[in-house]
Amino acid sequence: MDAGLQAHLASGLTTVAHAWSITRKDGVVLGFTDHDRDLEFEGVTFRADTGLTALSLAQSTGLSVDNTEALGALSDLSIREDEIEQGRFDEAQVEAWLVNWQDVSQRWLQFRGMIGELRRADGGFQAELRGLTEALNRPLGRVYQKPCTAVLGDTSCGVDLNAPGNFIDLPVEGVTQSRIFTWDNFSGFDAGWFSRGRLEVLSGDPAGLWGMIKHDRFDGSKRIIELWEPIRSAISGGTNVRLIAGCDKRSETCRLKFSNLANFQGFPDVPGEDWMMAVPKSTSANTGGSRR
Repeated sequence: MDAGLQAHLASGLTTVAHAWSITRKDGVVLGFTDHDRDLEFEGVTFRADTGLTALSLAQSTGLSVDNTEALGALSDLSIREDEIEQGRFDEAQVEAWLVNWQDVSQRWLQFRGMIGELRRADGGFQAELRGLTEALNRPLGRVYQKPCTAVLGDTSCGVDLNAPGNFIDLPVEGVTQSRIFTWDNFSGFDAGWFSRGRLEVLSGDPAGLWGMIKHDRFDGSKRIIELWEPIRSAISGGTNVRLIAGCDKRSETCRLKFSNLANFQGFPDVPGEDWMMAVPKSTSANTGGSRR
């Protein structure tokens, strides 16, 4: 704790308030405080009268997960309902401060973590805040399976998704329910090239949103890209999107489509369940070699 704040708290007459900052994945930073005037520090303006409050903060000195909750009213000027629906606040970084509002240099960072579950009800929201130790709950280690365990384009995969042939930027020609996108005379890529890939929105209000591609097929001269789930915002014709190639995790795809077999993270020769039920053969020599 800051020495100045510690001395201020020990004085018995305090002028402290709480402040929270939320940093979304798209770089937007929002600040809130329960003080009756705006506060500024760390390059953030913490707005008063936003209707945001916080429940008691549970912290520990061990490895158990610190957590708290934030409550607030939905406002067009702070946290909008459509942005929550679009997932703009999913896994946003949160910092909570105890600050002397008469001298904001006297402050204590009480909590740092991310937004977990976020619920909306009756014109307000309730956000679960999870501490940094939440990451320790994730299972780690390799999974031995035939398909590749890497995510296309990550460090273990190594494929450059920005390389020519792995993506294309183009405006939307037709769209149905923000889930089915169509183009006329869209060629240059085989059918299915973008299946299991991503569609990212590049322009307009939904810029930054994306969806996983379920099907990529031709219907005559028309190309149809269908997502597993709709983009959580209205999309109109002319909106610029990026289509990114997909991978079905097979070694043949890694070798032929991406020329990346050296980085394949699966185990295509692992015996299946049928091998466990196999019995010795009497029709040929049992030399201990391959059963194929």
